[in-house]
Order: sequence, then C-alpha cells, then structure tokens
Amino acid sequence: MAKDQLQVLNALDVAKTQWYHFTAIIIAGMGFFTDAYDLFCISLVTKLLGRIYYHKEGDSTPRTLPSNVLAAINGVAFCGTLAGQLFFGWLGDKMRRKRVYGMTLLLMVISSVASGLSFGSDSKSVRATLCFFWFWLGFGIGGDYPLSATIMSEYTNKKTRGAFIASVFAMQGFGILAGGMIAIMVSAVFKAYYPAPSYEIDANLSTVPEADYIWRIILMFGASPALLTYYWRTKMPETTRYTALVAKNAKQAAADMSKVLQVDLESEPEKLQQKKGNEFGLFTTDPTYSVPQALGSH
Repeated sequence: MAKDQLQVLNALDVAKTQWYHFTAIIIAGMGFFTDAYDLFCISLVTKLLGRIYYHKEGDSTPRTLPSNVLAAINGVAFCGTLAGQLFFGWLGDKMRRKRVYGMTLLLMVISSVASGLSFGSDSKSVRATLCFFWFWLGFGIGGDYPLSATIMSEYTNKKTRGAFIASVFAMQGFGILAGGMIAIMVSAVFKAYYPAPSYEIDANLSTVPEADYIWRIILMFGASPALLTYYWRTKMPETTRYTALVAKNAKQAAADMSKVLQVDLESEPEKLQQKKGNEFGLFTTDPTYSVPQALGSH
C-alpha cells in the first residue's frame, strides 16, 4: 500500500499547516455552527409559540405547547437529519463533494427562511407548515454534518487532522450559545419598543401582537451564517483525496492542491486505472484476498 500511494496524497499527508487549513476550518465550522443554532434555538421558540397560539382567558400561568405538538416539532427535525445524513452522505460519494456541499447549504438557507415565514395565524396552520419546513431544514443539516467533517478530514495532514476536525465540531457549542444570545437580544428589542404589563397584572395584554415576529426572526437568523459562507464554499476546490481516489484524476488533484497549499508537485498520470474489487477487503471479490494477508501486509 505505501509504495503504491500517490505522490499527491503523500504530499498532502506531510504538508505544513498553512492559512488555507484555517480557512477550511472556518468554512466547514460555520456549517456546524448553523446546524447547532437551528436545532437548538427551537427549544426557545416553542416557549413563545405556546404562549401566543395556545393562550386561553382565565389561565393563571402562560400556556405551553401540548406534549404531542412539542414532540412533533422537535422530532421532525431529527428525522430529517437522519434521512439527510444517509442521502447526502451517499450522494457526496457519487457526485463531487463540493457540489453536494452547496446543495445542502442552499437547502438550509431556504428552509430557515421558510420556517420563519410559516403560513397562517392560528395554531394548526402554523404547526403544520413549521413542521414541514423544519423537516427539510433537518434534511439539509443532516447532509452538512458528514460533508463538513469529511471535507475537513480530506484537506488536512496526518499530524493536525484530529485537532482540526475537533475544531470544526467545537463550533456546535458556539452555535448553541448564539441561539440563546440572539433570542435574548431580539426579545429585549421588542420589549423596549412594545412594552406590556406582566402576565400576573393582565394576561391578555402581556403578550403583544408583535410578539409573533420574535420567533420568526430567531428562526430566519439561522440562514445568515450559512449564506455568508456560501460564496467561499463555492470557491473551494474539490478535495484532493476525492479527485485522486474517486474521480481517478491525479493530475487535477495535484493542480488543486498546488493552488491552495502553495506546493509544487510533479505531474502524475491524468487518469488512474480502476482497480478491481475493494482493496481494503471488506467486500472484495478477489478470491486471493484474506484478512490475515491484509493484517500481515501492514
């Protein structure tokens, strides 16, 4: 295996850490930041939804969402996330990583905005449209998870791969923190512009009609970080390992790597020969292959 390794992949494994690696962390990390923001800000939004759409006169305390509605809103996003991981993970292997990466990002942007624009003014219509768009948002998030991690791992060298991937995953914590901060700031702005008495003093007037805009703004804000990084994601070249090992184009892989990492590589054959079977041996069709042979060769 070592002697057959392509020069471009050897060079990538030992390449020095450069500015482009940190750029890739920001680009991929913003995907995880957006994922975490979208998935966790809904817990703050549902508090307001219960108070706005399920209030009844005479209640001593503010209403909350019924347990079945709360479970549906939270669960539909995670169902979409599971489906998105399976679908876009498979699609990323069949198509270019870069192309599918852009698709997931656009889906997240559109679904975030659409979730904030959920149609209707009564509980049933808002609940139905929010669940619909929330599923597709989860579908896009599910695609962003494996692609961000895979792209980061395929860009880095052996020495810093673990640290860089951990840095990308750490952006989830900042996304959760941002969700709470944005919710507090938006609520504070509306409270300053639309003052209202407390619930104990006047339950009906304590929630102003403009409060319906708060949860919508919080949800739509999730499109901002994804939209800001879309341009840079489209400018990222295809990962070297995908181009060399999947697309079988070592020449293009070397050209892409030389462009972003400022290293010079000798030209290799433009197209690689397709090997028969699976060289890693899990589902190989080669009758001469055996697990002891594989273990003994390393």
